[in-house]
Amino acid sequence: MNGSRRRFIKNATLASAGFYIIPRHVMGRGFIAPSDKLTIASIGVGGKGADDIKHFSDSGKANIAFLCDVDDVSAADTRKAFPAAKYYKDYREMLSKEFKSIDAVSVSTPDHQHAVAAMAAMQLHKHVYVQKPLTHDIYEARMLTEAAHRYKVVTQMGNQGASGDGVRQLVEWYRAGLIGDVETVYCYTDRPIWPQGIMRPTTASVIPATLDYNLWLGTAPQKNYFDGLLPFNWRGWWDYGTGALGDMACHIMAPAFAVLGLGYPISAECSVASRYIENWNAAYTPESGPISSHITLVFQGKNGKPDIELHWMDGGIQPTRPYELGSNELMGDGGNGAIFIGTKGKMMCGTYGINPQLLPTSKTKTANIPQTIPRVPRGDEGHYAAWIEASMMGYGSEKAKNLSSNFDIAGPLTESVLMGNLAIRSTNIQKKNGNDIEYPGRHIKLLWDGPAMRITNFEDANQFVKRTYREGWSLGV
Repeated sequence: MNGSRRRFIKNATLASAGFYIIPRHVMGRGFIAPSDKLTIASIGVGGKGADDIKHFSDSGKANIAFLCDVDDVSAADTRKAFPAAKYYKDYREMLSKEFKSIDAVSVSTPDHQHAVAAMAAMQLHKHVYVQKPLTHDIYEARMLTEAAHRYKVVTQMGNQGASGDGVRQLVEWYRAGLIGDVETVYCYTDRPIWPQGIMRPTTASVIPATLDYNLWLGTAPQKNYFDGLLPFNWRGWWDYGTGALGDMACHIMAPAFAVLGLGYPISAECSVASRYIENWNAAYTPESGPISSHITLVFQGKNGKPDIELHWMDGGIQPTRPYELGSNELMGDGGNGAIFIGTKGKMMCGTYGINPQLLPTSKTKTANIPQTIPRVPRGDEGHYAAWIEASMMGYGSEKAKNLSSNFDIAGPLTESVLMGNLAIRSTNIQKKNGNDIEYPGRHIKLLWDGPAMRITNFEDANQFVKRTYREGWSLGV
């Protein structure tokens, strides 16, 4: 951590130590005490960020006081909806000037800025809500998970399906033994719905006057802006996004983590598809994710049970339909879903764990399993309000401990998601052998030491565990 950043955090922490929340009963009846609403600063207020802010506001328990976005066009609608909120372009300036007034921070930037923005807020003891995936690389996820306890803040990742009734229903069925022991899970998506498997444009475009591109780049390498990168297609470029996995796996793999209590995988392997690129090796697109992939993560079995294979498929690849599913019945939600293969039966769900079904689906209506897991009021819609309420109650409260995607849950889930990307990127590692180019990672099963965050059988792959930030940026740990 550089000296100026260290001084900023120290001074901010000392100043904030002098403030406390005054309970309503001290202020008198009819007075809205500070504890009655959570004052939120939002970083990234267009797109999904705008949607998050609306949910916070609709809860009736949040004061949207500060907005921050590097692009005035992206921020325009949210600024219009919350005209009293003070607007910044640089979240660092916002936190430096307004930290005394902020209770919590929401982060909904492109993936490569999640960790630095969230960590800066956490170091000021601000509760944080961070969009999925939690981080851009595995190291960042581990650091945020640890920091949540170090700075004693309430945390939640924005995979709202984790608070839905469907996930809880699946867990209850599994605990009741309806499908036996699960040894295989299939998770699949129709993403990407943005360009992938392509080379980066070599011609720079004019940077829009409303965009602070240097701030947008943040931790990412200094490279030219090109048309089409914003507002959405950054997802397909490794410098900024995390591809189909980052976009959807935190939604689709989360039920498997909840049902099976998964932790860190012990191995990862993958196969990828690439589109043809004229005058270029079609398999080598190191800056962009593949157009489709099939990843296999293996998790060690617990209590003497067999290991669990989790298959991730994207780009429209889907598992074979279970024979118990009727020929005209919908698998998952069509383009996305998860299937659990047990020793006694099977079950499935759609994105976010919605529409859980036992197979054959006729069993769903006849299953008489009592509800043993408390539901989140309003399910996935209540995912936002639950974090606000927990933040108002504080770190260590039962409400905070029971959040559906606090970082103790979201961190390991995100690490496993990003292991898939590590496997994908390892297939693109080039090495010279005389006059030939070899891809030594293409057919390797990567062995993973989760606690140590290291690939143990292919050292070159470890370059993807932790990124090197652009000069001037630091995670501050």
